[in-house]
Amino acid sequence: MPPSAAPPAAVADFAAIAQLIAQSRQQAVQAVNTALIGLYWHIGERISGKIAAAEWGDGVVEQLARYLAQAQPGLRGFTRANLFRMRQFYEAYAGNEFVAPLVRQIPWTHHLIILGQAKRPEEREFYLRLTAQEKWSKRELERQFKTALFERTVLHPAKVSPLVAQIHADAASVFKDSYVVEFLGLPQGHAEADLHRGLLARLKDFLIELGRDFCFVGSEYPLQVGGRDFALDLLFFHRGLNSLVVIELKVGRFEPEYLGKLNFYLEALDRDVKKPHERPAIGVLLCASKDDEVVEYALSRSSSPALIAEYQTQLPDKALLRAKLHEFYLQNTHHLTAEEL
Repeated sequence: MPPSAAPPAAVADFAAIAQLIAQSRQQAVQAVNTALIGLYWHIGERISGKIAAAEWGDGVVEQLARYLAQAQPGLRGFTRANLFRMRQFYEAYAGNEFVAPLVRQIPWTHHLIILGQAKRPEEREFYLRLTAQEKWSKRELERQFKTALFERTVLHPAKVSPLVAQIHADAASVFKDSYVVEFLGLPQGHAEADLHRGLLARLKDFLIELGRDFCFVGSEYPLQVGGRDFALDLLFFHRGLNSLVVIELKVGRFEPEYLGKLNFYLEALDRDVKKPHERPAIGVLLCASKDDEVVEYALSRSSSPALIAEYQTQLPDKALLRAKLHEFYLQNTHHLTAEEL
């Protein structure tokens, strides 16, 4: 009997079995990755120890690569270059008890990207943690390096109102000071409607930029207060914060009066939409530009759980941000060695 002719109850059973198979295959892939990363770690540890003890030189690693190729024909991934990457991999995280358990959670290709592009230990840890948390694909991880996420996060942490910090202690690590939406291809003189339509058309990409725990609820989400109708630009739910998140779009610079309207929307959400088990809603004003001092003044006495962020329509100048980060570390972390800086 073909699946289409099966009784409805049987079809539900079929779907459950298919789901079990998919879960099992995913677990098998994860188990293989965990074992492989563990193997690379131990090989890197062995090579690192031998070289540190002056028992091996670079030439011995070359001989090891040739020996493995002869001893196990068809074995791939154990060239001289890859063996030295395993050593680099081990030395990058050995001794860090907080990071070492994470290394087995992401694929080897992701490790190579992080080791190849991250310049500082704290930058490697930053991308390692987020890759494991956000489940980024290889392409998504590479994009985060292009957007200079680490530099932007260190130099420009999210600016939240005191009430957000009080109600949602983890909010500062969830939100960003700026969101890069270069994938929209917006022209310089775009309108708010262009931005809105673009975000909806590329919602998957926008959700990746926002973060894994964001779930889309609706666009132009309707609210009724008294006898008047209102509409929120974009409404999301954040699973980790257990909170509704409204994003209001502004194609100009941030103006303090925007907070008043956002506060009104948040009050309406909390009274009429929020479920009893959920925490108070958070508002995000996503503007084309903002003056940080104006933002600080506006948020310092705000009774609204809100934050102000920018959206960028082009990839940032990473070289410029790296130079600023260099200055930042010189001023704030004198204990770093010249090599780390």
